Amino acid sequence: MSEVMKEILKEAHRTTTICNACRYCEGFCAVFPVMELRRTFTDQELKYFANLCHNCRGCYYACQYAPPHEFDLNYPEVMAKLRRQTYEEFAWPKFLAPALRNNGLYVFGVSLIFVLLFILGSLAANGSEAFFTAYTSAGSFYEIIPYGMMLVLFSAAFLFGLVSLFMGVKTFWKETDAKPGEMWRLANHIQAIRDAATLRYLDGNGEGCNYPDDRFSTIRRTYHHLTFYGFLACLVSTSIAFIYDHIFGWPAPYEFFSLPVLFGTGGGLAMCAGTAGLMYLKCRMDRRPYDEMSVGMDLSFSMLLFLICLSGLLLMLCHTTALMGLLLCVHLGLVLGLFVTFATSKFAHIAYRYFALVRNAYEMRDSN
Repeated sequence: MSEVMKEILKEAHRTTTICNACRYCEGFCAVFPVMELRRTFTDQELKYFANLCHNCRGCYYACQYAPPHEFDLNYPEVMAKLRRQTYEEFAWPKFLAPALRNNGLYVFGVSLIFVLLFILGSLAANGSEAFFTAYTSAGSFYEIIPYGMMLVLFSAAFLFGLVSLFMGVKTFWKETDAKPGEMWRLANHIQAIRDAATLRYLDGNGEGCNYPDDRFSTIRRTYHHLTFYGFLACLVSTSIAFIYDHIFGWPAPYEFFSLPVLFGTGGGLAMCAGTAGLMYLKCRMDRRPYDEMSVGMDLSFSMLLFLICLSGLLLMLCHTTALMGLLLCVHLGLVLGLFVTFATSKFAHIAYRYFALVRNAYEMRDSN
């Protein structure tokens, strides 16, 4: 265990012990009810708490022991620091774990490399004249990047990303001392899906959370919903396009009123609005209950999603122009960067928080 992790865990033990003695914030979020089921806390349980914490910040602004009190209690900050450390601890493969320390640079660098490889590879294979030609026929994307190359690259990258996330989640479940038999119990997942889909712990009983400052607001929850459901719509669009191409033999690009384009356009616009809003709030937020080392990770992930959606929308608008080849390479390079960095970017928090909610479901059920 690194010295940094030891210091963060020491502070997490101190603050959690004080919070459990006080219990003023017991109704604020998911962390405090499971905290109150215990009298003492292991390092493993604190790592679970950190990933269950949604950083709603209600406990910070309500706390009588927050700075400038001598207890100097800042629970959201210590949970955020510990959460970032767990991403590195649970990352798979292990040799990529250091990428989480300068994550903004890593995500930007990987995505830029893939964009450049697509552009330079297409120019070398097709020549500049073909690269900047306006194509109008079905299957024109494959004039720039061959179908077989797309299939192999994206299948491999997506599979690598999913395996990486799965291995990280397995490590999370084991290293936080969760019950092995509860990991795939259907009842736990039904509750976790309900909590995640509604962002229950950013709701604040209808008032929202304290973000970007001490006032209650639902704006953060709204932007998260736009991002999440926009992502699902884009996933549906891609799935329908896959069926069209591989089952019916209808290659992209598609007409505007086709299902892939309608879902993709709606999802892309929602994600652009959601990620732009989250980045705006991040720049305006009160930075006291926050881990400053997470800035690069948070912003790079939101920016990558924003650029993927923006490039996809521009590609839809310009697919019959000479800009199609360039926009296609930019879009595909960014998507490939997202897939490869699933487990070594902020994307990983989706998986870890979801399985923290799975554990929360069975702990709360067993406590009743």
